[in-house]
Amino acid sequence: MTAGRPRSYSIQLNDNERAQLESFARSRSLPHALARRAKIVLRVADGMSNSDVCAKLDVSHPTVANWCRRYCADGIEGLYDLPPGYRCRTYNDDDIARLLSTALEQRPRDATHWTVRDLADETNISKSTVHRYLKLFGVQPHRTRGFTLSTDPFFVEKVRDIVGLYLNPPDNALVLCVDEKTQIQALERCQPILPMGLGYVEGVTHDYFRHGTTTLFAALDVATGTVIGQCKTRHRHQEFLAFLRHIEANVPAELDIHVVMDNYATHKHPKVRAWFARRPRFHPHFTPTYSSWLNQVERWFGLITQRAIKRSSFRTVKQLIAPIQQFIEQHNKHSTPFIWTATAGSILQKLARISKLIGGTPH
Repeated sequence: MTAGRPRSYSIQLNDNERAQLESFARSRSLPHALARRAKIVLRVADGMSNSDVCAKLDVSHPTVANWCRRYCADGIEGLYDLPPGYRCRTYNDDDIARLLSTALEQRPRDATHWTVRDLADETNISKSTVHRYLKLFGVQPHRTRGFTLSTDPFFVEKVRDIVGLYLNPPDNALVLCVDEKTQIQALERCQPILPMGLGYVEGVTHDYFRHGTTTLFAALDVATGTVIGQCKTRHRHQEFLAFLRHIEANVPAELDIHVVMDNYATHKHPKVRAWFARRPRFHPHFTPTYSSWLNQVERWFGLITQRAIKRSSFRTVKQLIAPIQQFIEQHNKHSTPFIWTATAGSILQKLARISKLIGGTPH
């Protein structure tokens, strides 16, 4: 072997490795490039200098060095071509584990949460790599999601009661999710709405004039998705009783009515309780405290807010009520029920996991 620059690698082959490489080198069915790479490794392992290998196989010095390093690192797999666009990893598994551990278990010294740049500085990993792995593992330090654990001592019983109505409704009965959307404001935009166009979205000014409010009382039929709705000026127990009478008048007399509602004081007013007591076909069911998500009508309120209220401009309360009533009519013509899939057991298991994370005790 002639003298030259010292190699940064050393290749020692056992009998099995040599036999496999010689098989590759002699093969007439494998790609020529793969056979030549096997010959390069064999000659270097036999002690031939890089210059002699280059002259013998008509390849360049970088080619010899590259495939020898690849073989040292990955064995026979290193002689195969990489997929298009493939790049060798700059950071190993330990680096990525350290990145995720920092993001999940530590906080920056001078801020409430990590940013991509802060994590990159802390871990000495490039910003693009930090961003890519945070996205890959679904880690979002910049976001939060609100939650409140119910303090209702009868939480379990109420969840099982209401979820049971959704998943296994009683025969000859109607299950209605009832609630009111209060303080719907008739807002008149101070400037005209800019229409949507190619390349830009609709423009709505944040300045507005207030022209009063209305309250939407709604009852969602769980089985069909249809809604009974009324707009009223206030949301006292008097208005709620009037809405209950409206429901009573519009539901066939032979059907029982199960009413799912939250713990708003209006719903538990003594006169409301007395009204229910005088009508045995009405069965009130109250959601646990801080658990309005159990009431399906809340999801429908989200729909009407996004599609009929939020992006419009109203000069009077009457103008506000008109699209609300129109939305209800159109919704009932093409109504479909919300599909409830969560069982009481799955809800309670999720609550137990959350309580364990925060060190609390589920009710």
